[in-house]
Amino acid sequence: MLKVGFYTLGCKVNQYESNAMMQKIQEAGYKIVDIDEETADIYIVNTCTVTNMSDRKSRQILRRLKSKNKKSIIVAVGCYVQVAKQELEKMPEIDIVLGNEEKTDIAQYITDFIAKKEKIVEIENIDIQKEFKDMGQITYTEKTRAVVKVQDGCNQFCSYCIIPFARGRVRSRKQESVIKEIEQISKKGIKEVVITGIHVASYGKDFGNENGLIELLEKINEIEGITRIRLGSLEPKIMTEQFVERLSKLEKICHHFHLSLQSGCNETLKRMNRKYTTSEVKQIIERLRKYYKDVMITTDIIVGFPGETDEEFNTTYEFLKSIKLYKMHIFQYSQRKGTRAAVAPNQVDGNIKEIRSKKLIELSNGNEYNYNKSMIGQIVEVLFEDKEIENGKTYYKGHTQNYMLVKYETSENLENKLRNVKILQAEKEFLKG
Repeated sequence: MLKVGFYTLGCKVNQYESNAMMQKIQEAGYKIVDIDEETADIYIVNTCTVTNMSDRKSRQILRRLKSKNKKSIIVAVGCYVQVAKQELEKMPEIDIVLGNEEKTDIAQYITDFIAKKEKIVEIENIDIQKEFKDMGQITYTEKTRAVVKVQDGCNQFCSYCIIPFARGRVRSRKQESVIKEIEQISKKGIKEVVITGIHVASYGKDFGNENGLIELLEKINEIEGITRIRLGSLEPKIMTEQFVERLSKLEKICHHFHLSLQSGCNETLKRMNRKYTTSEVKQIIERLRKYYKDVMITTDIIVGFPGETDEEFNTTYEFLKSIKLYKMHIFQYSQRKGTRAAVAPNQVDGNIKEIRSKKLIELSNGNEYNYNKSMIGQIVEVLFEDKEIENGKTYYKGHTQNYMLVKYETSENLENKLRNVKILQAEKEFLKG
């Protein structure tokens, strides 16, 4: 039995698809191994292309795995492959080169290579509209929660992003397929599902259904055994009054929303080709806080985008300071070859990016700590995930519904259990109860 090892880079969608490929591989009679513990006969690298750094890391991993076992079969799949066919085709280390659409049939490609010993390069053009390619009923779990991919592709074409070229246009999974998978997840005792995709807010739009996502969530909310529904990153403008009102009636929806803002300055947002203004974002945040008194809102921010002046950055800083989000993930702009922003004038110096990044990280850390301190004395429901040893003491840690990390000292096995916890202590990044 040939041994197959996986290495996955990138987002939750990639993790989900790697898990799907593992199941296809196992069904075909291969054995999955941990590449940190065993040498494999076949290595599959699910690549990422979100930045130039991701491309470089993908190449490095492919070469490193070949050096571990020079007789091994090396398979490159995924987003980087989709946009860099010629480059990967020339790499002697790689035996099979597959795009995103070919992931479903990966076991057959490996079998064909073993039979013929000829390099395989299969990358379907995804620039045209296609239907969602369902990879079957998958259970990809992160500790005690399951991740479910409901959508692929993006039509936004932000000026810094290569993903529409790597993933194609929006394709939504059929509602009945999603429901069937989550029903299976529930039967396995998993209580929380994370709804993810490349651009989740677009779910259903390729079917001509502007209410596709909320209708899907209403169906998931009815599934017995599932107690929490968590949403992945969302485009802010989906949070209309009608959407949030319907969402607030679903008792299983987690009160944590990750809104992908990227900037707090209208001029910067316009150059990014983000289709909203800061005043619209402020209204959306006020709307969420009106419907959810305990809501936690997080975001992504890019600093040092081409053309971002000191004045524009200060506008972003003051805006973010005013809306007081729970946590902000700060990224320094990195040029991505093939995007409009990569060749835009007025690229920002790296030292300036570093200074701006530190300033926003400091603001984010302060917000998080202040929120955490406000929780002291409150009772919260925690879904525990795993344990850790700290200073000789055993703690179980998990998340509240609104995604605050809580640790609780106990000798009891609390994995995948829901418990009410009284918060006694606040740290900068977690709570103790």
